[in-house]
This record gives sequence, structure tokens and C-alpha cells, in this order.
Amino acid sequence: MSLHKQPELKEAVLNLPQKEKDKLLVRLVGKDKMLMKQLHFQLLEDQIDLEDRIEKLKEGLATLFAKGRNSVKNIPVYSNYKELQSLIRQASGIVNEHEKITKDKYSEVDCRIYILNEAFRRFPRLFEKSGVHSASKLHDYVRARIKTTINKFDKLHEDLQFDLQKDMEEMMNFAMEYSLV
Repeated sequence: MSLHKQPELKEAVLNLPQKEKDKLLVRLVGKDKMLMKQLHFQLLEDQIDLEDRIEKLKEGLATLFAKGRNSVKNIPVYSNYKELQSLIRQASGIVNEHEKITKDKYSEVDCRIYILNEAFRRFPRLFEKSGVHSASKLHDYVRARIKTTINKFDKLHEDLQFDLQKDMEEMMNFAMEYSLV
């Protein structure tokens, strides 16, 4: 239940002695892993740490796609469509977690473009028209990822957009060629 649905409880918590509030806060933070990661980033890290996080994130995505090369083949069959969709979902989840922790929009968009471009470069045949149901599910999923990426890209400052323009154009050219937008 939400705390703002119980205003009397909220008021009682706010009126606790500072020492009691501190104990409760530490206990509650310990129960939520994402909150712990967010607080760690906000309170203990700086710009250099953010750059290290971004570098590790990109290395992790590159490793994920390198390993995916073993499980996904550029051959348009049912299992490859499913495996590629799973790979893109996993990569997107990693980027989602990074964004929730750091709130860094630029690296989020950069990595989302990277994921799509890697999928397009490595597995172009899986984006050709196909009658296989799993192909249409993959294509629909990728269309949604493209739309999300475009929306997030459009919200960035124009200087940041300029830095990502080349990769964004590569993504859009492939997407248009294969009717994904």
C-alpha cells in the first residue's frame, strides 16, 4: 500500500525522532536492491565513475552480442528469430537498469542505438520479410524499440543529437530499407 494513501502513517513517520528515522531508512534501503544501486550512484560516485559505468556497459553489450553470435545464426528460421529477440530484450534490460541507476539519457540513447545497429549488422537476413510468426514478433518488437529510441533521441539536446547522428542515421537507413519504420 502506498504511503500517500495513509496520511496519518506518513505524518507519524515524519514525527519520529531523527535516530529512529535513520534506522528505518537504512533497513528499508537494504530491502530494495535497485534503490541501493541508485543511492550508491547518487551519493558515492562522480562523473569519472559514470564514464567507467558507461564503458563497462558498452563492453557488456559487445560481449553479449559476441556470445549471441554462437546461439543466433543469420539464417531465417524460427529459432533464430526467437533467439535474436531474446538477445535484444536482454541487452535492453541491461540498458534499462543503467538508466534507472544513473538517469543518464545520452548513454541510454547511445546504447539503444548500438543494440539495434548490432542486431542489424550481424543478422540482416532476420529482418527480411518472412511468413514465420516468430519473424513478425521480432519485427514488431524491433519496431517498438526503434520508436522508443527515436523518441528518446528527439528529447536530447541538439549538441548531443549531433554526436549520435551518424549511428542514428545508420539505424534509420536499415530500418527504412527493411520496412521497420
